[in-house]
Amino acid sequence: MKLSVVIVNYNVKYFLEQCLNSVRRASEGLQVEVFVVDNNSVDGSCEMVREKFPEVIQIENKENLGFSKANNQAILQSKGEYVLLLNPDTVVEDDTFSKVLEFMDNHPDAGGLGVKMIDGKGTFLPESKRGLPTPDVAFYKIFGLSKFFPRSKIFGKYHLGYLPQDDINPVDVLSGAFMLLRRETLDKTGLLDETFFMYGEDIDLSYRILKAGYKNYYFPGTRIIHYKGESTKKGSINYVFLFYNAMIIFARKHFTHRRARILALLIRIAIYFRASLAIVSRFLSKAIMPLLDAILIYGGLFFIINYWEERVIFPEGGGYPPGFFTLAVPGYILIWLLSCYFSSTYDRPVKIGKIFRGISVGTVIILVAYALLPEHLRFSRAIILLGAVWAVLAMAGLRIFSNLVKSGHFGFDAVKDRRFVIIGDLAEAKRVRDLLQNSYRNPGFIGMVAVNAGEHKSDELIGSLPQIKEIIKVYRIDEIIFCSKSMTHQAIIDQMSDLQDLQVDYKIAPEDSLSIIGSNSINTAGDLYTVNINAITNVENLRNKRLLDLAVSLGALIMLPVLLFLVQSLPGLLRNILRVLFGCRSWVGYVSDGADPTDRLPHIRKGILNPMDAFGDDVISDEIRQQLNVIYTRDYSIRNDLNIILKGIRNLGRKN
Repeated sequence: MKLSVVIVNYNVKYFLEQCLNSVRRASEGLQVEVFVVDNNSVDGSCEMVREKFPEVIQIENKENLGFSKANNQAILQSKGEYVLLLNPDTVVEDDTFSKVLEFMDNHPDAGGLGVKMIDGKGTFLPESKRGLPTPDVAFYKIFGLSKFFPRSKIFGKYHLGYLPQDDINPVDVLSGAFMLLRRETLDKTGLLDETFFMYGEDIDLSYRILKAGYKNYYFPGTRIIHYKGESTKKGSINYVFLFYNAMIIFARKHFTHRRARILALLIRIAIYFRASLAIVSRFLSKAIMPLLDAILIYGGLFFIINYWEERVIFPEGGGYPPGFFTLAVPGYILIWLLSCYFSSTYDRPVKIGKIFRGISVGTVIILVAYALLPEHLRFSRAIILLGAVWAVLAMAGLRIFSNLVKSGHFGFDAVKDRRFVIIGDLAEAKRVRDLLQNSYRNPGFIGMVAVNAGEHKSDELIGSLPQIKEIIKVYRIDEIIFCSKSMTHQAIIDQMSDLQDLQVDYKIAPEDSLSIIGSNSINTAGDLYTVNINAITNVENLRNKRLLDLAVSLGALIMLPVLLFLVQSLPGLLRNILRVLFGCRSWVGYVSDGADPTDRLPHIRKGILNPMDAFGDDVISDEIRQQLNVIYTRDYSIRNDLNIILKGIRNLGRKN
């Protein structure tokens, strides 16, 4: 066996599918075995591998064992002369394996090898080549000097920015996203250190390869796409602690006590600094608009109340009690803002209608509560109504101003219809077009482009690949989707690199897959279109679905005497109410006993009822049963859930 490929997966099914498709192509004509070690994924990854990649050797862990231990499990079973550690959120070129194996065969001093990596927009990833994180290198990295002087031989050592991207060079550290290792080298250095749960293990192994007398090579003769940030979100506080603590483990293991202490101190400073920034940034991003709304509403109410007090209610002297300003007014504002939150006012895109709806509902709640208060606590209905009008005007005005300042035009109330081009042979392009139409609600334009100029014969095609730059400009294209069935991965990566200056996004549609995968930048998670990720995965719909579950549960408790005569199993109903209240179940979920597997659908809580309950005792054909989940997912609404609950009310006590 020449090569053993080891992929550790954790809940990135669609990215893993694309990765394995590229690995299958790159393995043609070579002796290759492929391992997938699954760290207890819950997204249907294992089922997908068994169904679509039967040649893959799969190890299914019952818990998340971490990156190092999972890799070691497969390495111990592997038989290849070389071992490749590969991330699931990568795509290799069709000749990647043959090129890297040829290089390793011709360079017996090479213990490990990494390749040129680009992100989903075709941009070079600097971590393709890295230096050893010594205290001075860590200092330059932590305090930003490496970012400001990337090509400096002093400050740019972390990413070796002074080494050309397209030249072969020995480097200190290889990336764990693509790490080709010689078996002979592993026998001398040992496997990955399982002290590292995630992050740092590639640095540790790279350093041990150097200490064993071998070299690590950066080899740009082939490229891979790395959808950086997909398995872990780099902006999270958890990432900061995991990454920098891994650096401390590395320092204590390999450096002298004094150097390790210096590096540990620098890293701890970085941890608290980065964590603080992350917390503040996250808070401000969520709270800045509600805080500005509250300040504007309170300021407007202050003037409204003073005017109303002096000119209308107390023209001859007197005024509202102090508690009105310190308790009642903040209470009104809190209710308005909470109502706006649950009305999706703070979700994007911004819409005036959501502001009006939120303030209106909040005003009704305030007026109902107002009517129940004792007489001495009822200050003024007029103030509430005037305040509501001001709240709508102030919140709308703030958003209009914010939009004008940011973009120079009034367009926040509309979602831009993205314009797509699909590149592939006609049959595959049509399949991907249908997939896109099912997953993207309102595409502004979808054009199909042939790969070769000679294939541009159908009226359904708008051009061919050699014309792509003109097509992008003429049709104002936002996003290009490549059909991997029709193009080699080299050709796809070539196009991504060549079209960088045109500011378009890229995605890849794997062969015979329900997914379209891409990534917009180095710092963002990959974007994913699938037939089944539309409406129900919207933040607004997930929140509304949970609120409906809570409301129905509380309503069912109040209506128990009536439901006693309607529900088949009262003990079952009580059990289900508790399960829904505690978030273990939802009142409505997927049809799980039909032919359509729910592992292809976005994850939601398992339901007590399902869309089939809306049909009562009617006989449902297999074809309709297979479509119910997709329809429910794509066109989710609270009204549909209520309809299912009302029609299936007798089954609310169902054991599920």
